[in-house]
Amino acid sequence: MTTVERDLIAARDLAADLAVRAGRLQIERRATLTVGAPKAHANDVVSDVDIDSERLIVDGVLAAWPDDAVQAEEGHGRDGTSGWSWVIDPLDGTRNYISRTGPWSVCVALYQGDTPRAAVVHDPAADETFSAVDGGGAFLNGEPITGPAGPPLAEALIGVSFQPNPRTKERAAKVVRELLPVSGDIRRVPAALNLVHQAAGRLNGGLAIDTNLWDIAAGALIAREAGVVLGGQDGEFSTELTIGAAASLWPSLAEVVRGALRA
Repeated sequence: MTTVERDLIAARDLAADLAVRAGRLQIERRATLTVGAPKAHANDVVSDVDIDSERLIVDGVLAAWPDDAVQAEEGHGRDGTSGWSWVIDPLDGTRNYISRTGPWSVCVALYQGDTPRAAVVHDPAADETFSAVDGGGAFLNGEPITGPAGPPLAEALIGVSFQPNPRTKERAAKVVRELLPVSGDIRRVPAALNLVHQAAGRLNGGLAIDTNLWDIAAGALIAREAGVVLGGQDGEFSTELTIGAAASLWPSLAEVVRGALRA
């Protein structure tokens, strides 16, 4: 397949516009949303707002690039012929959104083959848009961001993200039991916001366990472009395990997380 060249700044800007529009829809319809049947397990919830947000984003990107592929959480995926694909989570943190107990975000990433090239994570409640283009740095509301400081693990604030299915909760519990006593503190946040808060220096590090690609695709590129070190269980980060931190903190955080998961 021959990949057609793409204006990555234009792609990022369109993704940001669509993410902001989806976030505005989520704010406006929060009081009247309808919750559907659980998906993979009892805690995997979805609302009509998730579905309509995804349709808004998918329609927008395909209007601009109709030959692109789409991977999207709520079922609007499709194959493409251009060599480019969009990875979309229209509402990362649905449980928080529905219950009004925490943050959520809109996530859009653009891949060329297997390589992430542009990304947007928008936090509707905070009105913050994190973005990046491959090789072009990371930004928050248009201003450059440069990643976290690296204090000792005993002083570090660590983000923790995991899927709330029974198996993953057991794995996450092992990590928390080992990590909480030796870290400064932890915060449970949705995976995309975990990564972009590292990019913005609000979290010193973080981990995400058993995610899907759409949970981490956009946030990982933004974090990497901000200078966050990313890795996984035995090397590169993956949906099974993503560990992020400042370079000086990463080895000690990874040692605790990897050890807990191997135990």
